[in-house]
Amino acid sequence: MSNAYDAWIGREEERSERVLAKAAQAMAATLDLDAAPAAGEPLPPGWQWMFFNPAVARSGLGPDGHPKRGGFLPPIELPRRMWAGSRLRYLADLPVDAQATRRSRILKVENKTGKRGALWFVTVEHTTTCAGQTCIVEEQDIVYREATPPATPAATPQPHDGVAQWGREVVPDTTLLFRYSALTFNGHRIHYDQAYARDEEGYADLVVHGPLTATLLQQLALAQGGGRPLGRFEFRGVSPLFVGRAFKLEGREAEDGTLALWARGPAGELAMSATAAFR
Repeated sequence: MSNAYDAWIGREEERSERVLAKAAQAMAATLDLDAAPAAGEPLPPGWQWMFFNPAVARSGLGPDGHPKRGGFLPPIELPRRMWAGSRLRYLADLPVDAQATRRSRILKVENKTGKRGALWFVTVEHTTTCAGQTCIVEEQDIVYREATPPATPAATPQPHDGVAQWGREVVPDTTLLFRYSALTFNGHRIHYDQAYARDEEGYADLVVHGPLTATLLQQLALAQGGGRPLGRFEFRGVSPLFVGRAFKLEGREAEDGTLALWARGPAGELAMSATAAFR
């Protein structure tokens, strides 16, 4: 069935920039790592999300801090939008300090109905290349939804029953959220404007970035890999995590050798599910 945004399917854009070593150093500091990859070394998985982001003037932003509707993405008028998940294939190393190109193409625009009203899903394929070689292919799901009415009670968290073989705790503070927003040039106000996050979007507090949690889960996977690089990673956001509230990154090895990963919120709820496989 056709929809009002079919004309956007197949639309493409391309961005090129250098994978700056300075940005990699800043991300390592943000994640509290002992060392950063040097020029020529592989960029860690998830860190590519620092690059190829549009530098939109403040006058071109909407009230939520995102770029205004239109342009490359379809002008869907629902007021709330978020990154719902991704499916990534890491095919080759993306070297730090190399010049790289990302070509983006809209694959699907779909309308659905959820528990709280209308939803639109936009799936975008991002292909990152360096020196003529394809390094990363990602399918990213962006969801647009209606505003949460004031005083709407939050959904009751359901405890996640996953049994972990390994994991660690993360306590996200405002500095972590600020630095990650800055490194990814993410102006979404739910990550730094507490009054907006609570009063306008109905969250309990500042929200931890979904791709930040996904990056930490990929870091957790690498720690179990014995030096092997990731070949595949996919994640899906389930419920939000908030500043100042400790959460756990956990995982276990599946029977087929892949890794099942998840982020467990402070009430034991599933915040993000993921799977990983090594190259």
